[in-house]
Amino acid sequence: MSAKHIVTHKERKIVFGNFISLTSLQSINYILPLVVLPYLIRIIGMEKFGLIAFAQSLVQYFLIVTDYGFSLSATRTISLIGEHKQKTNELFSSVMTVKLIFSSISFLILCGLIFFIPKFKADWLVYILSFGSVIGSTLFPVWFFQGKEKMNYIAVVNVISGLVYAVCIFIFINSPEDFLLVPFLNSLFSVTSGILGLYIAFRKFRLEFIFQKYDSIKRELKTGWDIFISILSINAYTTTRIFAVGLLTNNVITGYYSLAEKIANYIQTFPLDSFTRAVFPRISNVFLKNKQRATAIMYRIQDGITLGFVISLPIAYLIAPWIIKLACGTAYQEVVLTLRLLLAAVFFVGANNFKVQFLLVCGKQDLYAKIHIGAALIGLPLIFLLIYHFSYMGAALATILTEAGVFIVTSIAVEKLARKFSGR
Repeated sequence: MSAKHIVTHKERKIVFGNFISLTSLQSINYILPLVVLPYLIRIIGMEKFGLIAFAQSLVQYFLIVTDYGFSLSATRTISLIGEHKQKTNELFSSVMTVKLIFSSISFLILCGLIFFIPKFKADWLVYILSFGSVIGSTLFPVWFFQGKEKMNYIAVVNVISGLVYAVCIFIFINSPEDFLLVPFLNSLFSVTSGILGLYIAFRKFRLEFIFQKYDSIKRELKTGWDIFISILSINAYTTTRIFAVGLLTNNVITGYYSLAEKIANYIQTFPLDSFTRAVFPRISNVFLKNKQRATAIMYRIQDGITLGFVISLPIAYLIAPWIIKLACGTAYQEVVLTLRLLLAAVFFVGANNFKVQFLLVCGKQDLYAKIHIGAALIGLPLIFLLIYHFSYMGAALATILTEAGVFIVTSIAVEKLARKFSGR
């Protein structure tokens, strides 16, 4: 099947437009840290930077809870509903109700951690100020814009917010004593973006919030459950790495590792994340009409992504010291070594990215969940074990082993599905 027949001109145009919108957003998010990080590290120091990174890793768990897998499950449902106004309002209202409830519960849990655990109590204000990003994420209906394939709204709001945030960092962060302003400003602009995104959704799409009955909320909880468990499992062996380094070492080492992981994540997601998010709702529609065609599109996309990483990652390995110096102001050897190790994990994630998404396109949320639950059960103890023995390098080694396992299992599962759809 030729490329011409696999993807229509209209599909290319829609996906490309959304890809450009999301990539412009990611470009800003990619470039701004390269400008802000060296300044922050120089002004507040590696220890305070590590503390903020540790707080952000804790808050990430609450972000997962409030998202509840809606970034995938609700996005898919919105894309399939189409222009049906009543169903759109019901889904939007149900999802937002669940997210607001979970956000409130998350804040109560954070307060409990601060009150009962000395490590959190000592720097309680850092954690409280960092929680604003959870509120902002709860309010901003990214899942809705993705499902409607209107990612340009996400791009505009976040680009403006990111630029103003960066300017404020340079204006207001002038000494180590100003470090609390970093999580405060991050939360302030996150909440502002969330409110603005919500306003755009209501105004542009004529949405109405309808108080939902328990059955409607229960239905959305059930729909998103498998994906939520999967995302929770994924973060059990991803977000936990920084959190575990912070628990088992100190703030300085946490700062080193978090820097390496931030840069590895940029390499891993830019512009791949924009592309997969733009394609996901479109390929979900294709799959409903023609499973074999959707499978062919998946393989073509995944092959292109894998080739891109085969070319780019060796280059990233060679120029790692230069990347670290550009991002941090100094080529810390600890960060260079960790980044080079993490690049191996980046390859496995990239070579597996769209295959994993395809499981959700196929409606195989249960299989998607099982793969990542298994990875969490193995990867989570591995993280603590290897960090205990090898410090921050142990976190990178655990990442490589876990992602390699997920890659192998997912590839086998997707190949079986492909044979089924093709009738082989």
